[in-house]
Amino acid sequence: MVTKKLDQSSIWGKILWVNLTNSKCIARDMPKQLFKHFLGGRGLGDKLLFDEIDPNVDPLSKDNKLIFAAGPLTGTRAPTGCRYEVITKSPLTGTITSANSGGFFGTVLKRSGLDAIVIQGRAERLAYLNIDNDEYSILDARELAGYNTHETTDWIIDSTGNKKTSVACIGPAGENLVKFACIINDKHRAAGRGGTGAVLGSKNLKAVALTGSKKIDVVQPDNFKNQVKKITGKIKNNKYTHMNLPKYGTANILAIVNDHNLFGARNFQQNNFEFADDINAEQLRNTLLVKTTSCHGCPIGCKRVTRVDDEQGEGPEFETIWAFGAQCGVNDLKAITIANYICNKLGLDTISTGSTIGCAMELSEKKILDRNISFGDSTIIRTLTKQIAYREDIGDKLAEGSFSFASALGHPELSMSVKKLELPAYDPRGGPAQGLGYATSNRGGCHVRAQMIRSDMAMGPKKLDRELVKEMVNLVIEKQDLTAVMDSIGVCLFSSLVCDIDDYLGLLNSATGLNFKSSIDLLKAGERIWNLERVFNQKVGFSHKDDILPNRFKSEPVLDIFGRKRTWPEKEMISEYYKKRGWSKNGMPTKKQLSELGI
Repeated sequence: MVTKKLDQSSIWGKILWVNLTNSKCIARDMPKQLFKHFLGGRGLGDKLLFDEIDPNVDPLSKDNKLIFAAGPLTGTRAPTGCRYEVITKSPLTGTITSANSGGFFGTVLKRSGLDAIVIQGRAERLAYLNIDNDEYSILDARELAGYNTHETTDWIIDSTGNKKTSVACIGPAGENLVKFACIINDKHRAAGRGGTGAVLGSKNLKAVALTGSKKIDVVQPDNFKNQVKKITGKIKNNKYTHMNLPKYGTANILAIVNDHNLFGARNFQQNNFEFADDINAEQLRNTLLVKTTSCHGCPIGCKRVTRVDDEQGEGPEFETIWAFGAQCGVNDLKAITIANYICNKLGLDTISTGSTIGCAMELSEKKILDRNISFGDSTIIRTLTKQIAYREDIGDKLAEGSFSFASALGHPELSMSVKKLELPAYDPRGGPAQGLGYATSNRGGCHVRAQMIRSDMAMGPKKLDRELVKEMVNLVIEKQDLTAVMDSIGVCLFSSLVCDIDDYLGLLNSATGLNFKSSIDLLKAGERIWNLERVFNQKVGFSHKDDILPNRFKSEPVLDIFGRKRTWPEKEMISEYYKKRGWSKNGMPTKKQLSELGI
């Protein structure tokens, strides 16, 4: 077996520190032990942020930091190994947050010779960061003020003269500090949740441009090749990853989620949308699809290129169809797709945008909001999306997020959010394990920190009896720790449909030489990352009181697929979760536990 030296692994050990205040960029080496403990990506960014900022910092001040971080498998031939994370303190929630994205940006980040970029301070004028292998510069971007993400990307690529340059940027929403503005890379991929785009905007940084030509080596090329071959075979032999996702994209689950009474509608007043057939994956494929494509090096290919009239773009994804569709009572797929295009160009998180509009619709319906914003209005979703991005008219208040908007009107309970982050599509009354994932997520209401809906629908690798609380809790914790590992090593969550922790262990060890002894050892890194995030949030002031779902899910029963009335079983699930995590009854990691984890 051919084995290369450790310094020829897929970990460069290089972090670029960018100070926008004094316009200095310095690349520094990081100890390999840091990667052993926190892996890269989300874990590495969490640790850097934890060490570098006061948790109580104003997220939109110059003292907050924002980190781009790739994983050790990003840019390698590992199947779906193209992901990167943006880590910061969220202006929407106040929690530590990380937003995951694919496309090509993460791969080019690694090819430029870096594992992470730490951005601090604030530029005097609008600027962009340009990285060309080992050359780093902060350049004037005043000409780009007000440009959308497509215009910004094209302008920067033209200025570099290299079509292989990859750009991550903000649109007008980020410049206007919309609390759920996102960062868009490669025109269509979003580091979506938590307001990362607003943090970049607060720093007067319009974009990060990357050009990289370095080869990413692995320590054990023969072993790594065999690991890649094995996992690629699994993907090709799995109906979901080889057929459903490539053919129908992420929306392939819409019909079955709706049929299982798990599809939140009209601000979760319902758990089933009667017009779901009008906006499902087959409709998208039959009426709007131009072609399918994929992120760098992905053997699945779930991305959709669509066209509405004269406009072409990517998406909408499942969550976007839900957010502008069922959540807003809209069954016009063209209008939903146009709203998606607007979000991509202006730099908005589609989930928070659609959900906040849905919240406003219910407030209007109940005569709490003195505006005519009606469920089912396919025109208003586009109008309000633009107003949010530019902070025009009522959009200025909606730009603060649904919790702040509803609270200002005296009804915070009508914000379908956890820790102020708007929930995605799945109704926790019929999906109790997913509900626990929402409630305990460190970045707020989120489905990708523990994607439990397949288990809730009895579709997953292990059938989940919704009455067995202990079993549900164990699976949620296992998935949270596993997801922390995946986010940190740089692979897509869809890989977990065929991969287990041993597969990731084989890829990681053969690529890096970090030599984790067992899958338990690797999952311990995921547990460490989860607990570090929890401690950060506790320092901000979050506690067990914030591990809650909106009251609607506990007090307004709905019928499940079996015709039984269901609410979300909060008390028994949360107390059991804390117990299994080894935390105190108040949800605090113990000193002994933190010591054992090296935190």
